[in-house]
Amino acid sequence: MNWLRPPGPVAKGLRIGLLGGSFNPAHEGHLYVSEIALKRLGLDYVWWLVAPQNPLKAVAGMAPLQARLVAARALAGRHPRVIVSDVERVLGTRYTIDTLKALCRRFPDQRFIWLMGSDNLEQFHRWWRWTEIATLMPIAVILRPGSVLAPLHAKAMQRFARRRNFRKLPAIVPVDGRRNEASATAIRAKDVRK
Repeated sequence: MNWLRPPGPVAKGLRIGLLGGSFNPAHEGHLYVSEIALKRLGLDYVWWLVAPQNPLKAVAGMAPLQARLVAARALAGRHPRVIVSDVERVLGTRYTIDTLKALCRRFPDQRFIWLMGSDNLEQFHRWWRWTEIATLMPIAVILRPGSVLAPLHAKAMQRFARRRNFRKLPAIVPVDGRRNEASATAIRAKDVRK
């Protein structure tokens, strides 16, 4: 394995949330998902896994990876338990399932939970080998404005409807908290209008 060092502290039994994405750009919504997960799930840390290129998103309009990392670190720097990483670049992985399997192999003593906003849950079934992600580690879906009903109709929730706790995999569990309206799509659209 190429990547030998963890992006943040590791110790046996730590509960670490993994929040992957383009972070194009990183915004308050990412912090919101992280903070809700830290509080509601009792996580020790959240690792932001900034992807070189999301296979489901166009290359056009994607800021360079280094610029997205710098911006994500600047934003996360306000929170000592949020760690920003370019693990997919270092590992050479392209798909979430491959990244998660590599992390589980490299850090078997950590208790990982995949984090996603409910806006991503709506298209989760389009991810490469998405059912394997759900059987590899628990998934916490943080409810986001505009998609709070996603857990009611998303294909992934229909597939794993009886698995709404973290005791047995596969597990996809909605998690609610105060809402945050920030979205990368809205931020990019606003920048284009300037």
